[in-house]
Amino acid sequence: MEKLKRSHMAGTLRIEDIGKEITLAGWVQKRRDLGGLIFVDLRDKTGISQIVFDQDVSKEAFATGETLGSEYVIIVKGKVLERHSKNLDMPTGEVEIFVKEVEVLNEAKTPPIYIKDDDQVSENLRLKYRYLDLRKNSMQQNLKLRHEVTKLVREFLDNETFVEVETPILTKPTPEGARDYIVPSRVNQGKFYALPQSPQLFKQLLMVSGTDRYFQIVKCFRDEDLRADRQPEFTQIDCEMSFVDEEDIMDINERMMAHVLKNIKDVELSLPFPRITYEEAMNRYGNDKPDTRFELELIDVTDSLKSSDFKVFSSTIEKGGIIKAINVTGEAENFSRKDITNLEKYTKDYGAKGLAWIKVTEEGINSPIAKFLSDTEIQSILDKTQGKTGDLLLFVADEAQVVHGALSNLRNYLGKALNLYKEDQFNFLWVTEFPLFERDQETNRLTAMHHPFTAPIDEDLLLLEKKPEDARARAYDIVLNGHEIGGGSIRIHTSNIQEKMFDALGFSKEEAYKKFGFLLEAFQFGTPPHGGIAYGLDRLVMILANEDNIRQVIAFPKTQNATCLLTDAPTSIDDEQLAELHINVKSTEEST
Repeated sequence: MEKLKRSHMAGTLRIEDIGKEITLAGWVQKRRDLGGLIFVDLRDKTGISQIVFDQDVSKEAFATGETLGSEYVIIVKGKVLERHSKNLDMPTGEVEIFVKEVEVLNEAKTPPIYIKDDDQVSENLRLKYRYLDLRKNSMQQNLKLRHEVTKLVREFLDNETFVEVETPILTKPTPEGARDYIVPSRVNQGKFYALPQSPQLFKQLLMVSGTDRYFQIVKCFRDEDLRADRQPEFTQIDCEMSFVDEEDIMDINERMMAHVLKNIKDVELSLPFPRITYEEAMNRYGNDKPDTRFELELIDVTDSLKSSDFKVFSSTIEKGGIIKAINVTGEAENFSRKDITNLEKYTKDYGAKGLAWIKVTEEGINSPIAKFLSDTEIQSILDKTQGKTGDLLLFVADEAQVVHGALSNLRNYLGKALNLYKEDQFNFLWVTEFPLFERDQETNRLTAMHHPFTAPIDEDLLLLEKKPEDARARAYDIVLNGHEIGGGSIRIHTSNIQEKMFDALGFSKEEAYKKFGFLLEAFQFGTPPHGGIAYGLDRLVMILANEDNIRQVIAFPKTQNATCLLTDAPTSIDDEQLAELHINVKSTEEST
């Protein structure tokens, strides 16, 4: 038999291919032996085609077909015929291939996981055998989607005269908000590199160099606690531009997202995207990445309850707290007391001490706290929340941070549970004017909300020295469906303002120059005004793939403990390697 060579992909065959002699290669998904006929589902990255081994067509091929097992790698040659029993749920379900020749390219042990999308296997097992998990159609589609997104981004930015420049992976440890991954230097004894949390400083230096428009699709590393949309190593779409302001950056990024969504989802985005300030986002939605596909906005009713006889409310206000509500319109009859108790448990997971509620009925209000509220207070609440018959009003009273955290998460939960938005809806939003600083609860020191290279709003410049906590940043986040997919800012481009920023953060002049002297020196040689943005590529693709975990769109992700179950990394290294690196490792007993 002459060597077979693939002519078609399994998932591409259609009824117009009937009569063609073709060759397919792939994996045996499933085998069904019906005596004189053997049916095999042959799978490759494009999908599945049914192939048929018939004794009357080829006894030799039929004999081989009897030996096939799950995940055997085979190549077959045959003729495309119309399928007798059509399966219109499959793209290839109107045709089948009667095999004339077959070659087993490799046998396979019984796989530890099923190669199908609805296998319900544990995630740890999927990650341990990731090379098998990636054979699934959904995973192949996610990898293809990721490829298409990066290709579209490169295409767009290239047309906008951006230049892709690679920046170093081994660099200097610098405080940018998270812990660095540290790499010891063998050549320079006792010294260390860090893996970059972002290319921030290098892309700013590229602006000093005159590159003007830079981008990079780049790996970044942060040694921080993980969650569904976070990994220790992640990929950024990183951009920087010279001689620009916020409007320039927002415009080009809106057009880039429109280009991606049009080509990936055939969705025409309306430009420009809506914009709200950080303060407005917190007041209306309780967080700085609101999902605007549905309403359920937070409503401040503190003023309505200042003199309330309900001690939970009045004591909260006396302590400087606030009371906010959400109106779950028309849902009063659909939530039992048990349902509301479950909602209360949900808010307690986010720090709330309780969840008050009012049902608006034709007879008036129904609520355990009704007896503590005056008619004036009730009417004021109804006016502010626009409460009407059939509505369910939910309240949290506490300090602002707790109220916003509890109600914003409850809002998102209800939005999904009540089907208040469509899965194929894409709502973009810019959030602007973030605080320049936030206070660390443990150390009571100011930290940069974004990073220490973000410029303050011009009119707040004097606040850097007088009242830094009140200063606003020329920062902006781009939000999609309740996820922050990118963040950026106009940067500081003069050494004197950068020094003031470091001073506000508690750096001495000596410490600032020790850590960032190369940047401060560069600013003295003619630095243009510049700004940029960085997207989380993993998170963007996750949303476009309609997945709820970024591990679904990364080929070889880590677990929540930052381990790789496939390769068993991280792992110990032998004494000889440690000696070369001039490192001594303490035992567990010593470190405790």
